[in-house]
Amino acid sequence: MALVLGGLVVVLAAAYVPELVSLARDSDFTLVDSLPNVILSLAFAGAGLVVARRQPRNPIGWLLLAGAALLMLGADATAYVALVYHFDRRDLPFGRVALLCSLLWAPAIALMPASTLFFPDGRLTSPRWRWVLRAYLPVAALWVACFYAVAVNALVVHRIAVNLAGDLTAQDNPTSGFTLDVSNVETILQIVLSVFWVAMVGRVVVSYRRAVGERREQLKWLMSGAAITIVATVFVTFYGQGTLSAGAQTLLAVVSVAIIAAPVGMGVAILKYRLYEIDRLISRTLAYALLTGVLVGTFIGIVALTTEVLPLSSRVGVTAATLAAAGLFNPLRHRLQRLVDRRFNRARYDAEAIVAAFTASLRDAVELDAIREQLLDVVNDAVEPTHASLWIRGGEPGAGRS
Repeated sequence: MALVLGGLVVVLAAAYVPELVSLARDSDFTLVDSLPNVILSLAFAGAGLVVARRQPRNPIGWLLLAGAALLMLGADATAYVALVYHFDRRDLPFGRVALLCSLLWAPAIALMPASTLFFPDGRLTSPRWRWVLRAYLPVAALWVACFYAVAVNALVVHRIAVNLAGDLTAQDNPTSGFTLDVSNVETILQIVLSVFWVAMVGRVVVSYRRAVGERREQLKWLMSGAAITIVATVFVTFYGQGTLSAGAQTLLAVVSVAIIAAPVGMGVAILKYRLYEIDRLISRTLAYALLTGVLVGTFIGIVALTTEVLPLSSRVGVTAATLAAAGLFNPLRHRLQRLVDRRFNRARYDAEAIVAAFTASLRDAVELDAIREQLLDVVNDAVEPTHASLWIRGGEPGAGRS
């Protein structure tokens, strides 16, 4: 069943391509406009497929697969609806069915937050969250029903208008009593759902503060991936509006790839694959992000200084800025990495501090036995092995300590 759902998502993603080609041919629609939907659907499907096959009793894998299938089917239907009703391709069949299927993004969005309640082992942490889930599901179902009520009303009155994105924008009388009442109900339900979502996020945060060891690392993967996905989604949503240059579209496509962080982080946390490398990943990401910002700011500042303030040509300014950025790269990288490790990768920072202190103490050490004991202490403090032993060539055959 997991392979069937995963294969369905891949087939739907492949079917999405000719629809995008048709939209691009008839308008200024670009691939970047729909790239996040495809990337997110395939990422959730991949993570769900692996989790469902490795842990079939864990509902998170099945929820991820179902959400990915609904999201991708809704994206296909939305593009099809745009072709039928926005570009007046009435020769295409099943336009009304596609209009209803285009709203499948709503149940997909409702499913994804619910999966965090079962994180990471597929069981609810306490009985009270069972009641929260029972209250959440009918509210989410009513919220989804509001979208379908408006769509069905539009089909009944036989006046449908959609925008380029395939979203329903108008019908017979947008300010009619029925539409207005449904819109008010949908707004209220959206507020209630937001409260549920905040509570679910708060549960994760509280669990992280109380967790230790392996469970803490799992929650760290989940929270880090979710944070990256949210930032990337907001960036793509707002930055992608309007006409973009080729360079901006390339940047947008690169940032869109970061959307997969949430499903990847969830999959790694559940399957415990390279679980304890999250601190290293966070420190590296933050360090290089800060380094990029500082270098870009330095580059722009030097170019502005040499071209706007000093009477130099733009070529000289760009050259000077490039040389300055190249010269600052390694010193800044080491300094920023050390600052970030001190806060986010404390184990490595402490280990480096211990080794540095031992190296400094060697200058005054003269007794071999004392050096041997200090070295074993450093290894135990920095690496924390289950057993440490030292063999010195030409001296005693060995010395060890567990």
